[in-house]
Amino acid sequence: MSETLSELLAGIAKRQPASLAFEFGTRCTTYAELDGGSTRAATALLASGVEPGQRIGYLGKNSDRYFELLFAAAKAGVVLVPIGWRLTAPEIEFLIDDARIGLLFIEPNFHSTATRLAQGRPLQLVSTEGAVHECPAYQEWRESGDPSRPMPVVEAAWPVIQLYTSGTTGRPKGAMLSHANIFPLRPLSAAANIEWDRWDPEDVSLLTMPIAHISGTGWGLVALYNGAKSIVMPEFDAGVILRAVSNERISRVFLVPTAVQAVLRHPDAAQSDFSRLRYILYGASPIPLGLLREAMAVLGCEFVQNYGMTETCGTIVALPPEDHSPAGNERMKSAGKALPGVELRIVDEELEPVPARTIGEILIKSPTTMIGYWNRPDATREALVDGWMRTGDAGYLDEDGYLFVQDRLKDMIITGGENVYPAEVESTLHSYPGIEDVAIIGVPDERWGEAVTAIVVPTAKGVDEKALLLWARERLAAYKVPKRVILTDALPRNPNGKILRRLLREPFWTGKGRAVN
Repeated sequence: MSETLSELLAGIAKRQPASLAFEFGTRCTTYAELDGGSTRAATALLASGVEPGQRIGYLGKNSDRYFELLFAAAKAGVVLVPIGWRLTAPEIEFLIDDARIGLLFIEPNFHSTATRLAQGRPLQLVSTEGAVHECPAYQEWRESGDPSRPMPVVEAAWPVIQLYTSGTTGRPKGAMLSHANIFPLRPLSAAANIEWDRWDPEDVSLLTMPIAHISGTGWGLVALYNGAKSIVMPEFDAGVILRAVSNERISRVFLVPTAVQAVLRHPDAAQSDFSRLRYILYGASPIPLGLLREAMAVLGCEFVQNYGMTETCGTIVALPPEDHSPAGNERMKSAGKALPGVELRIVDEELEPVPARTIGEILIKSPTTMIGYWNRPDATREALVDGWMRTGDAGYLDEDGYLFVQDRLKDMIITGGENVYPAEVESTLHSYPGIEDVAIIGVPDERWGEAVTAIVVPTAKGVDEKALLLWARERLAAYKVPKRVILTDALPRNPNGKILRRLLREPFWTGKGRAVN
Protein backbone atom coordinates (compact mmCIF):
# COMPACT_ATOMS: atom_id res chain seq x y z
CA MET A 1 0.00 0.00 0.00
CA SER A 2 1.26 3.49 -0.85
CA GLU A 3 2.24 5.44 2.24
CA THR A 4 1.49 8.96 0.99
CA LEU A 5 -1.15 10.43 -1.29
CA SER A 6 1.48 11.49 -3.81
CA GLU A 7 2.81 7.92 -4.03
CA LEU A 8 -0.72 6.63 -4.54
CA LEU A 9 -1.42 9.06 -7.37
CA ALA A 10 1.93 8.45 -9.04
CA GLY A 11 1.24 4.71 -9.10
CA ILE A 12 -2.22 5.10 -10.65
CA ALA A 13 -0.96 7.64 -13.20
CA LYS A 14 1.74 5.18 -14.25
CA ARG A 15 -0.68 2.25 -14.58
CA GLN A 16 -3.52 4.09 -16.33
CA PRO A 17 -2.32 7.52 -17.47
CA ALA A 18 -5.11 8.09 -19.99
CA SER A 19 -7.98 7.02 -17.72
CA LEU A 20 -10.25 9.84 -16.59
CA ALA A 21 -10.00 10.80 -12.94
CA PHE A 22 -12.57 13.61 -13.03
CA GLU A 23 -15.29 15.13 -15.10
CA PHE A 24 -16.32 18.58 -13.91
CA GLY A 25 -18.73 20.23 -16.30
CA THR A 26 -16.97 20.18 -19.67
CA ARG A 27 -13.52 19.79 -18.10
CA CYS A 28 -12.00 16.31 -18.10
CA THR A 29 -8.83 15.35 -16.23
CA THR A 30 -6.86 12.16 -16.76
CA TYR A 31 -4.80 10.57 -14.02
CA ALA A 32 -1.61 11.65 -15.79
CA GLU A 33 -2.89 15.23 -15.96
CA LEU A 34 -3.89 15.15 -12.30
CA ASP A 35 -0.43 13.94 -11.33
CA GLY A 36 1.35 16.49 -13.50
CA GLY A 37 -0.94 19.37 -12.57
CA SER A 38 -0.61 18.69 -8.85
CA THR A 39 3.18 18.61 -9.17
CA ARG A 40 3.17 22.03 -10.83
CA ALA A 41 0.80 23.32 -8.17
CA ALA A 42 3.07 21.93 -5.44
CA THR A 43 6.04 23.89 -6.84
CA ALA A 44 3.82 26.98 -6.98
CA LEU A 45 2.90 26.50 -3.33
CA LEU A 46 6.57 26.48 -2.37
CA ALA A 47 7.24 29.48 -4.63
CA SER A 48 4.42 31.33 -2.86
CA GLY A 49 6.29 31.00 0.41
CA VAL A 50 4.21 28.17 1.88
CA GLU A 51 6.39 25.89 3.97
CA PRO A 52 5.86 22.25 4.92
CA GLY A 53 3.44 21.95 7.82
CA GLN A 54 1.61 25.20 7.07
CA ARG A 55 -2.09 25.41 6.16
CA ILE A 56 -3.67 26.52 2.91
CA GLY A 57 -7.41 26.96 2.46
CA TYR A 58 -10.06 26.23 -0.16
CA LEU A 59 -13.34 28.17 -0.13
CA GLY A 60 -15.80 27.01 -2.72
CA LYS A 61 -18.18 24.31 -3.84
CA ASN A 62 -17.07 20.90 -5.05
CA SER A 63 -14.52 21.07 -7.86
CA ASP A 64 -11.83 19.03 -9.57
CA ARG A 65 -9.44 21.87 -8.66
CA TYR A 66 -9.88 21.01 -4.99
CA PHE A 67 -8.51 17.51 -5.47
CA GLU A 68 -5.59 18.77 -7.57
CA LEU A 69 -4.79 21.14 -4.70
CA LEU A 70 -5.10 18.30 -2.20
CA PHE A 71 -2.48 16.27 -4.04
CA ALA A 72 -0.35 19.40 -4.46
CA ALA A 73 -0.49 19.91 -0.72
CA ALA A 74 0.46 16.26 -0.23
CA LYS A 75 3.53 16.66 -2.44
CA ALA A 76 4.61 19.93 -0.82
CA GLY A 77 4.09 18.65 2.72
CA VAL A 78 1.45 21.25 3.55
CA VAL A 79 -2.08 20.82 4.91
CA LEU A 80 -5.25 21.67 2.97
CA VAL A 81 -8.21 23.08 4.89
CA PRO A 82 -11.52 23.00 2.98
CA ILE A 83 -13.97 25.63 4.22
CA GLY A 84 -17.70 25.06 3.91
CA TRP A 85 -19.17 27.50 1.41
CA ARG A 86 -22.45 27.63 3.32
CA LEU A 87 -20.78 29.18 6.36
CA THR A 88 -21.26 32.84 7.17
CA ALA A 89 -18.42 35.39 7.00
CA PRO A 90 -17.76 35.28 10.79
CA GLU A 91 -17.61 31.47 10.71
CA ILE A 92 -15.20 31.53 7.75
CA GLU A 93 -13.12 34.20 9.49
CA PHE A 94 -12.73 31.98 12.54
CA LEU A 95 -11.48 29.03 10.48
CA ILE A 96 -8.97 31.18 8.58
CA ASP A 97 -7.56 32.59 11.81
CA ASP A 98 -7.65 29.31 13.72
CA ALA A 99 -5.80 27.40 10.98
CA ARG A 100 -3.47 30.36 10.31
CA ILE A 101 -4.19 30.17 6.61
CA GLY A 102 -1.95 32.41 4.55
CA LEU A 103 -3.00 31.28 1.07
CA LEU A 104 -6.68 30.86 0.21
CA PHE A 105 -8.07 29.42 -3.03
CA ILE A 106 -11.54 30.75 -3.78
CA GLU A 107 -14.29 30.34 -6.32
CA PRO A 108 -15.21 33.67 -7.98
CA ASN A 109 -18.64 33.59 -6.29
CA PHE A 110 -16.90 34.01 -2.93
CA HIS A 111 -14.46 36.68 -4.03
CA SER A 112 -16.16 39.57 -2.23
CA THR A 113 -16.32 37.65 1.05
CA ALA A 114 -12.68 36.56 0.80
CA THR A 115 -11.53 40.08 -0.14
CA ARG A 116 -13.18 41.54 2.96
CA LEU A 117 -11.60 38.87 5.13
CA ALA A 118 -8.17 39.48 3.59
CA GLN A 119 -8.20 43.11 4.75
CA GLY A 120 -5.82 43.41 7.67
CA ARG A 121 -4.59 39.83 7.26
CA PRO A 122 -1.51 38.41 5.51
CA LEU A 123 -3.80 36.41 3.23
CA GLN A 124 -3.01 35.70 -0.42
CA LEU A 125 -5.98 34.92 -2.67
CA VAL A 126 -6.05 32.77 -5.81
CA SER A 127 -9.19 32.37 -7.94
CA THR A 128 -9.88 28.78 -8.97
CA GLU A 129 -11.74 29.71 -12.17
CA GLY A 130 -10.18 32.70 -13.95
CA ALA A 131 -8.81 35.98 -12.61
CA VAL A 132 -11.12 38.21 -10.58
CA HIS A 133 -9.92 41.83 -10.24
CA GLU A 134 -6.54 41.71 -8.45
CA CYS A 135 -6.98 37.99 -7.62
CA PRO A 136 -4.82 35.85 -9.98
CA ALA A 137 -6.24 32.88 -11.85
CA TYR A 138 -5.35 29.39 -10.65
CA GLN A 139 -4.02 28.34 -14.07
CA GLU A 140 -1.55 31.25 -14.14
CA TRP A 141 -0.62 30.84 -10.49
CA ARG A 142 0.05 27.12 -11.01
CA GLU A 143 2.67 27.89 -13.66
CA SER A 144 4.55 30.27 -11.36
CA GLY A 145 6.51 27.47 -9.74
CA ASP A 146 9.78 25.92 -10.86
CA PRO A 147 9.15 22.39 -12.24
CA SER A 148 12.75 21.45 -11.48
CA ARG A 149 12.45 22.39 -7.82
CA PRO A 150 12.87 19.34 -5.59
CA MET A 151 9.95 18.40 -3.41
CA PRO A 152 10.39 17.91 0.33
CA VAL A 153 10.55 14.38 1.66
CA VAL A 154 7.04 13.86 3.05
CA GLU A 155 6.39 11.42 5.89
CA ALA A 156 3.24 9.31 5.98
CA ALA A 157 2.61 10.46 9.56
CA TRP A 158 2.36 14.12 8.49
CA PRO A 159 -1.09 15.74 8.37
CA VAL A 160 -2.42 16.45 4.88
CA ILE A 161 -6.09 17.38 5.43
CA GLN A 162 -7.62 19.41 8.26
CA LEU A 163 -11.39 19.10 8.41
CA TYR A 164 -13.31 21.22 10.88
CA THR A 165 -15.96 19.68 13.05
CA SER A 166 -17.89 21.60 15.68
CA GLY A 167 -17.77 20.69 19.31
CA THR A 168 -19.66 21.10 22.55
CA THR A 169 -17.60 24.20 23.36
CA GLY A 170 -19.32 25.99 20.50
CA ARG A 171 -16.10 26.46 18.49
CA PRO A 172 -15.16 24.17 15.56
CA LYS A 173 -12.08 21.99 15.96
CA GLY A 174 -9.71 21.06 13.16
CA ALA A 175 -9.32 17.28 12.92
CA MET A 176 -5.88 16.54 11.48
CA LEU A 177 -5.80 13.55 9.13
CA SER A 178 -2.46 12.17 8.00
CA HIS A 179 -1.47 10.41 4.79
CA ALA A 180 -1.35 7.17 6.81
CA ASN A 181 -4.89 7.70 8.10
CA ILE A 182 -6.61 7.77 4.73
CA PHE A 183 -6.30 4.34 3.11
CA PRO A 184 -5.12 1.68 5.62
CA LEU A 185 -8.50 -0.11 5.62
CA ARG A 186 -8.68 -0.46 1.84
CA PRO A 187 -6.32 -3.48 1.45
CA LEU A 188 -7.91 -5.13 4.49
CA SER A 189 -11.32 -4.78 2.87
CA ALA A 190 -9.96 -6.27 -0.35
CA ALA A 191 -8.43 -9.20 1.51
CA ALA A 192 -11.78 -9.83 3.21
CA ASN A 193 -13.43 -9.90 -0.24
CA ILE A 194 -16.23 -7.52 0.73
CA GLU A 195 -18.43 -7.53 -2.36
CA TRP A 196 -19.99 -4.06 -2.03
CA ASP A 197 -16.56 -2.51 -1.47
CA ARG A 198 -14.98 -4.10 -4.55
CA TRP A 199 -14.75 -1.63 -7.42
CA ASP A 200 -14.67 -2.62 -11.09
CA PRO A 201 -12.58 -0.81 -13.74
CA GLU A 202 -15.79 0.49 -15.33
CA ASP A 203 -17.23 1.96 -12.13
CA VAL A 204 -18.23 5.63 -12.34
CA SER A 205 -18.63 7.53 -9.09
CA LEU A 206 -20.79 10.58 -8.46
CA LEU A 207 -19.46 13.11 -5.96
CA THR A 208 -22.21 15.38 -4.67
CA MET A 209 -21.63 15.62 -0.90
CA PRO A 210 -19.68 18.73 0.19
CA ILE A 211 -15.89 18.44 0.17
CA ALA A 212 -15.67 20.38 3.45
CA HIS A 213 -17.06 17.17 5.01
CA ILE A 214 -15.39 13.79 5.14
CA SER A 215 -18.36 12.45 3.16
CA GLY A 216 -17.26 14.53 0.17
CA THR A 217 -13.48 14.47 0.42
CA GLY A 218 -13.43 10.86 1.60
CA TRP A 219 -15.73 9.62 -1.15
CA GLY A 220 -13.65 11.38 -3.79
CA LEU A 221 -10.46 9.80 -2.47
CA VAL A 222 -11.98 6.30 -2.35
CA ALA A 223 -12.84 6.58 -6.06
CA LEU A 224 -9.29 7.79 -6.81
CA TYR A 225 -7.79 4.95 -4.79
CA ASN A 226 -9.64 2.52 -7.04
CA GLY A 227 -8.63 4.32 -10.26
CA ALA A 228 -12.27 5.12 -11.06
CA LYS A 229 -13.78 8.11 -12.80
CA SER A 230 -15.64 10.64 -10.68
CA ILE A 231 -18.33 12.98 -11.93
CA VAL A 232 -17.99 16.02 -9.66
CA MET A 233 -21.13 18.07 -8.96
CA PRO A 234 -20.62 21.54 -7.42
CA GLU A 235 -23.43 20.86 -4.96
CA PHE A 236 -26.37 18.56 -4.40
CA ASP A 237 -29.13 18.93 -7.01
CA ALA A 238 -31.64 16.11 -7.39
CA GLY A 239 -32.36 16.91 -11.04
CA VAL A 240 -28.68 17.03 -11.97
CA ILE A 241 -28.10 13.74 -10.15
CA LEU A 242 -30.86 12.07 -12.15
CA ARG A 243 -29.40 13.31 -15.43
CA ALA A 244 -25.93 12.15 -14.42
CA VAL A 245 -27.18 8.70 -13.40
CA SER A 246 -28.96 8.35 -16.75
CA ASN A 247 -26.41 9.95 -19.09
CA GLU A 248 -23.07 9.34 -17.37
CA ARG A 249 -23.90 5.78 -16.35
CA ILE A 250 -23.18 6.35 -12.64
CA SER A 251 -22.64 3.11 -10.75
CA ARG A 252 -21.85 4.36 -7.23
CA VAL A 253 -22.89 7.38 -5.18
CA PHE A 254 -22.74 8.42 -1.54
CA LEU A 255 -25.79 10.28 -0.22
CA VAL A 256 -27.62 10.98 3.02
CA PRO A 257 -31.19 9.64 3.40
CA THR A 258 -32.60 13.16 2.98
CA ALA A 259 -30.87 13.37 -0.41
CA VAL A 260 -32.21 9.95 -1.44
CA GLN A 261 -35.70 11.16 -0.63
CA ALA A 262 -35.19 14.35 -2.69
CA VAL A 263 -34.07 12.29 -5.69
CA LEU A 264 -37.11 10.04 -5.46
CA ARG A 265 -39.46 13.02 -5.14
CA HIS A 266 -38.07 14.77 -8.22
CA PRO A 267 -40.49 14.72 -11.19
CA ASP A 268 -37.76 13.32 -13.49
CA ALA A 269 -37.23 10.22 -11.34
CA ALA A 270 -39.92 8.21 -13.15
CA GLN A 271 -38.22 8.70 -16.54
CA SER A 272 -34.61 8.21 -15.41
CA ASP A 273 -32.44 5.24 -16.32
CA PHE A 274 -31.04 3.55 -13.20
CA SER A 275 -29.90 0.36 -14.91
CA ARG A 276 -26.17 1.07 -14.34
CA LEU A 277 -26.54 2.14 -10.70
CA ARG A 278 -25.11 -0.58 -8.46
CA TYR A 279 -24.76 0.89 -4.99
CA ILE A 280 -25.96 3.80 -2.93
CA LEU A 281 -23.87 4.25 0.17
CA TYR A 282 -25.52 6.43 2.77
CA GLY A 283 -24.66 7.87 6.14
CA ALA A 284 -25.53 10.43 8.83
CA SER A 285 -28.60 8.41 9.86
CA PRO A 286 -30.34 5.07 9.23
CA ILE A 287 -32.69 4.96 6.25
CA PRO A 288 -36.40 4.76 7.18
CA LEU A 289 -38.01 1.48 6.13
CA GLY A 290 -40.65 3.20 3.98
CA LEU A 291 -37.98 5.19 2.14
CA LEU A 292 -35.87 2.05 1.61
CA ARG A 293 -38.82 0.22 0.10
CA GLU A 294 -39.53 3.07 -2.29
CA ALA A 295 -35.86 3.47 -3.19
CA MET A 296 -35.40 -0.25 -3.87
CA ALA A 297 -38.47 -0.28 -6.11
CA VAL A 298 -37.55 2.83 -8.09
CA LEU A 299 -33.74 2.74 -8.16
CA GLY A 300 -33.22 -1.02 -8.24
CA CYS A 301 -29.77 -0.84 -6.63
CA GLU A 302 -28.28 -2.10 -3.38
CA PHE A 303 -27.82 -0.04 -0.23
CA VAL A 304 -24.98 0.18 2.28
CA GLN A 305 -25.19 2.18 5.49
CA ASN A 306 -21.93 3.81 6.62
CA TYR A 307 -21.13 4.98 10.14
CA GLY A 308 -18.07 7.02 10.94
CA MET A 309 -16.72 10.40 11.97
CA THR A 310 -14.51 13.11 10.60
CA GLU A 311 -12.06 12.02 13.30
CA THR A 312 -11.98 8.45 11.93
CA CYS A 313 -11.49 9.56 8.34
CA GLY A 314 -15.01 8.44 7.55
CA THR A 315 -16.52 4.98 7.50
CA ILE A 316 -15.46 2.44 10.10
CA VAL A 317 -18.76 0.54 10.45
CA ALA A 318 -21.04 -0.61 7.63
CA LEU A 319 -24.38 -2.35 7.21
CA PRO A 320 -24.10 -4.39 3.98
CA PRO A 321 -26.79 -4.91 1.31
CA GLU A 322 -27.72 -8.35 2.58
CA ASP A 323 -28.89 -6.81 5.87
CA HIS A 324 -31.27 -4.44 4.07
CA SER A 325 -34.73 -5.85 3.51
CA PRO A 326 -37.91 -4.16 2.28
CA ALA A 327 -39.72 -6.32 4.82
CA GLY A 328 -37.64 -4.83 7.61
CA ASN A 329 -35.49 -6.62 10.18
CA GLU A 330 -33.77 -5.98 13.49
CA ARG A 331 -30.35 -5.38 11.94
CA MET A 332 -31.65 -2.49 9.85
CA LYS A 333 -31.92 -0.56 13.12
CA SER A 334 -28.15 -0.92 13.50
CA ALA A 335 -25.24 0.87 11.86
CA GLY A 336 -23.70 -2.47 10.91
CA LYS A 337 -20.45 -4.20 11.87
CA ALA A 338 -16.90 -2.89 12.16
CA LEU A 339 -14.85 -2.98 8.98
CA PRO A 340 -11.75 -5.20 8.89
CA GLY A 341 -9.01 -3.53 10.93
CA VAL A 342 -11.47 -1.66 13.19
CA GLU A 343 -12.27 -2.49 16.82
CA LEU A 344 -15.38 -1.34 18.69
CA ARG A 345 -15.89 -1.16 22.41
CA ILE A 346 -18.85 -0.05 24.53
CA VAL A 347 -17.86 1.40 27.91
CA ASP A 348 -19.43 2.88 31.03
CA GLU A 349 -18.60 6.25 32.59
CA GLU A 350 -15.32 4.83 33.96
CA LEU A 351 -14.43 3.64 30.44
CA GLU A 352 -14.82 0.01 31.48
CA PRO A 353 -16.30 -2.43 28.90
CA VAL A 354 -19.95 -3.40 29.37
CA PRO A 355 -21.79 -6.60 28.30
CA ALA A 356 -23.59 -7.07 25.00
CA ARG A 357 -26.83 -5.09 24.61
CA THR A 358 -25.79 -2.71 27.40
CA ILE A 359 -25.83 0.94 26.36
CA GLY A 360 -22.65 2.90 26.89
CA GLU A 361 -20.26 5.19 25.05
CA ILE A 362 -18.97 3.91 21.70
CA LEU A 363 -15.18 3.74 21.48
CA ILE A 364 -13.25 3.05 18.26
CA LYS A 365 -9.74 1.81 17.61
CA SER A 366 -8.70 2.18 13.98
CA PRO A 367 -5.58 3.08 11.97
CA THR A 368 -7.77 5.75 10.36
CA THR A 369 -8.14 7.70 13.62
CA MET A 370 -6.96 11.29 13.39
CA ILE A 371 -3.64 12.60 14.69
CA GLY A 372 -5.54 14.98 16.94
CA TYR A 373 -7.23 18.36 16.98
CA TRP A 374 -5.22 21.29 15.67
CA ASN A 375 -4.02 23.46 18.58
CA ARG A 376 -6.47 21.74 20.95
CA PRO A 377 -4.28 19.53 23.18
CA ASP A 378 -6.90 19.27 25.92
CA ALA A 379 -9.63 18.26 23.45
CA THR A 380 -7.24 15.75 21.86
CA ARG A 381 -6.43 14.15 25.22
CA GLU A 382 -10.11 13.94 26.02
CA ALA A 383 -10.97 12.29 22.68
CA LEU A 384 -8.01 9.90 22.33
CA VAL A 385 -7.53 7.59 25.30
CA ASP A 386 -5.03 4.72 25.20
CA GLY A 387 -5.39 4.34 21.45
CA TRP A 388 -9.19 4.51 21.51
CA MET A 389 -11.32 7.28 20.02
CA ARG A 390 -14.19 8.41 22.22
CA THR A 391 -17.06 9.06 19.82
CA GLY A 392 -19.41 10.78 22.22
CA ASP A 393 -22.14 8.52 20.84
CA ALA A 394 -24.12 6.15 23.02
CA GLY A 395 -25.03 2.69 21.78
CA TYR A 396 -24.64 -1.03 22.24
CA LEU A 397 -23.26 -4.09 20.48
CA ASP A 398 -25.34 -7.21 20.03
CA GLU A 399 -23.96 -10.74 20.31
CA ASP A 400 -23.00 -10.75 16.60
CA GLY A 401 -21.07 -7.48 16.75
CA TYR A 402 -23.71 -5.22 15.20
CA LEU A 403 -23.55 -1.66 16.49
CA PHE A 404 -26.80 0.03 17.52
CA VAL A 405 -26.45 3.80 17.94
CA GLN A 406 -28.97 5.08 20.49
CA ASP A 407 -28.11 8.65 21.41
CA ARG A 408 -25.45 11.32 21.17
CA LEU A 409 -23.58 12.04 24.34
CA LYS A 410 -22.20 15.21 22.80
CA ASP A 411 -25.70 16.50 21.96
CA MET A 412 -24.90 16.74 18.26
CA ILE A 413 -27.82 17.19 15.87
CA ILE A 414 -27.70 15.77 12.35
CA THR A 415 -30.05 17.66 10.06
CA GLY A 416 -30.10 16.87 6.35
CA GLY A 417 -26.65 15.27 6.66
CA GLU A 418 -25.12 18.37 8.31
CA ASN A 419 -23.74 18.31 11.85
CA VAL A 420 -25.05 20.99 14.20
CA TYR A 421 -23.78 21.38 17.75
CA PRO A 422 -26.15 23.09 20.20
CA ALA A 423 -23.50 25.07 22.06
CA GLU A 424 -22.44 26.88 18.90
CA VAL A 425 -26.01 27.96 18.08
CA GLU A 426 -26.79 28.76 21.70
CA SER A 427 -23.76 31.03 22.03
CA THR A 428 -25.00 33.00 19.02
CA LEU A 429 -28.64 33.27 20.11
CA HIS A 430 -27.72 34.29 23.65
CA SER A 431 -26.61 37.70 22.37
CA TYR A 432 -30.03 38.48 20.85
CA PRO A 433 -32.07 41.05 22.80
CA GLY A 434 -35.04 39.55 24.56
CA ILE A 435 -33.49 36.12 25.28
CA GLU A 436 -32.95 35.22 28.92
CA ASP A 437 -31.91 31.62 28.31
CA VAL A 438 -31.84 29.21 25.35
CA ALA A 439 -31.29 25.53 24.60
CA ILE A 440 -30.94 23.94 21.18
CA ILE A 441 -32.22 20.41 20.59
CA GLY A 442 -33.01 18.18 17.63
CA VAL A 443 -36.57 16.96 17.17
CA PRO A 444 -37.80 14.31 14.69
CA ASP A 445 -38.47 15.61 11.20
CA GLU A 446 -39.59 13.56 8.17
CA ARG A 447 -37.63 15.68 5.70
CA TRP A 448 -34.44 16.57 7.59
CA GLY A 449 -34.15 13.62 9.97
CA GLU A 450 -33.79 16.07 12.82
CA ALA A 451 -34.93 19.69 12.90
CA VAL A 452 -32.89 22.24 14.86
CA THR A 453 -35.25 23.65 17.49
CA ALA A 454 -34.68 26.52 19.93
CA ILE A 455 -36.22 26.33 23.40
CA VAL A 456 -36.18 29.97 24.50
CA VAL A 457 -36.75 31.62 27.85
CA PRO A 458 -37.64 35.23 26.98
CA THR A 459 -36.95 38.29 29.09
CA ALA A 460 -39.79 40.27 30.58
CA LYS A 461 -39.92 42.35 27.42
CA GLY A 462 -40.47 39.22 25.33
CA VAL A 463 -38.87 38.12 22.07
CA ASP A 464 -39.98 38.49 18.44
CA GLU A 465 -39.59 34.95 17.06
CA LYS A 466 -39.56 35.92 13.38
CA ALA A 467 -37.05 38.70 13.96
CA LEU A 468 -34.88 36.29 15.96
CA LEU A 469 -34.69 33.81 13.07
CA LEU A 470 -33.88 36.56 10.55
CA TRP A 471 -31.13 37.77 12.87
CA ALA A 472 -29.78 34.23 13.23
CA ARG A 473 -29.61 33.74 9.45
CA GLU A 474 -27.14 36.63 9.24
CA ARG A 475 -24.80 34.94 11.70
CA LEU A 476 -25.18 31.23 11.15
CA ALA A 477 -25.12 28.86 8.19
CA ALA A 478 -28.68 28.18 7.04
CA TYR A 479 -28.69 24.58 8.28
CA LYS A 480 -27.80 25.75 11.80
CA VAL A 481 -30.70 28.22 12.04
CA PRO A 482 -33.57 26.81 14.13
CA LYS A 483 -36.57 25.61 12.16
CA ARG A 484 -38.77 26.40 15.15
CA VAL A 485 -38.75 28.51 18.31
CA ILE A 486 -40.58 27.28 21.41
CA LEU A 487 -41.04 29.63 24.36
CA THR A 488 -40.84 28.35 27.92
CA ASP A 489 -40.56 29.72 31.47
CA ALA A 490 -37.32 27.98 32.47
CA LEU A 491 -34.81 25.37 31.31
CA PRO A 492 -34.05 22.23 33.34
CA ARG A 493 -30.46 22.21 34.61
CA ASN A 494 -28.38 19.96 36.84
CA PRO A 495 -26.67 21.21 40.03
CA ASN A 496 -23.64 22.24 37.99
CA GLY A 497 -25.80 24.41 35.75
CA LYS A 498 -25.66 22.12 32.70
CA ILE A 499 -28.80 22.13 30.57
CA LEU A 500 -30.59 18.78 30.76
CA ARG A 501 -31.31 18.48 27.05
CA ARG A 502 -32.51 14.93 27.49
CA LEU A 503 -35.50 16.20 29.45
CA LEU A 504 -36.23 18.76 26.75
CA ARG A 505 -36.03 16.14 24.02
CA GLU A 506 -38.08 13.41 25.66
CA PRO A 507 -41.55 14.73 24.72
CA PHE A 508 -40.58 14.85 21.05
CA TRP A 509 -38.89 11.43 20.95
CA THR A 510 -41.41 9.41 22.97
CA GLY A 511 -42.36 6.28 21.06
CA LYS A 512 -39.47 6.62 18.57
CA GLY A 513 -37.49 3.73 20.08
CA ARG A 514 -34.25 5.73 20.18
CA ALA A 515 -33.17 9.32 20.46
CA VAL A 516 -31.69 9.77 16.97
CA ASN A 517 -33.54 9.87 13.67
